Amino acid sequence: MTVSVSDLHDITIDTPVDGASPGLRGVLGVPTGEGPWPAVVVLHEAFGVDEEMRKQVAHLASLGYIALMPDLFTSGGMMKCIRATMKALQTGTGRAYRDIEAARLWLAARDDTTPGIGAIGFCMGGGFAIMTVADFDVAAVNYGILPKDLDAAFEHSCPVVASYGSKDVTLRGAAEKIEVALTRRGIEHDVKEYPGAGHVFLNEELNGPGWLRPIVRVMNFGPKPAAAADAWQRIDAFLRAHLVPTAGRKE
Repeated sequence: MTVSVSDLHDITIDTPVDGASPGLRGVLGVPTGEGPWPAVVVLHEAFGVDEEMRKQVAHLASLGYIALMPDLFTSGGMMKCIRATMKALQTGTGRAYRDIEAARLWLAARDDTTPGIGAIGFCMGGGFAIMTVADFDVAAVNYGILPKDLDAAFEHSCPVVASYGSKDVTLRGAAEKIEVALTRRGIEHDVKEYPGAGHVFLNEELNGPGWLRPIVRVMNFGPKPAAAADAWQRIDAFLRAHLVPTAGRKE
């Protein structure tokens, strides 16, 4: 199954959710062939819906998932929205959560999805995946920013697969903290820290503003293909185990 970035659809997510962004934009990837398919909401990094994030949507579609990435910066772009979005991530309230819920409901309303909706997030989006674990049937957290109260975040958690890098200077010890919190709550999980990998190791290329790249490169940001390949195998297996590929859809 081959789905490329050029096969993606730029859509408007028109699910009525009070407080969601008017004209909420999204990027949709649909597998080739006939469904039904498992469905996932994809939550982007702090740099927004850039080429690397579109590649992640295309990759998920190539694996056989209907993948929808809501643009959490719809109401003004990254520079205008990043502060409010990051505040929402830390406080647990704000427009970003309503945009994520609008995307979830949009997928759930389709007649070509299997029961259950998953969430997968990267960096900032990984943080939102943690904060919304009670709303989804399974969550994949990739170098996600941790909330202040991790135990509270996982109180009503769905199963979680999480991937971090041992050289990620922004999230040292995060994998162990998640492992401990999920184990304490008795939540099914698969948490792995990759030796030698840093932040955004699942991306194919280093992204972000050009002026910032020399700085993040020194901080061990960037691709690690071997770690990424292993992480994707785990993510795919975990998502499939909880988004059962049978006919029907989540109401």
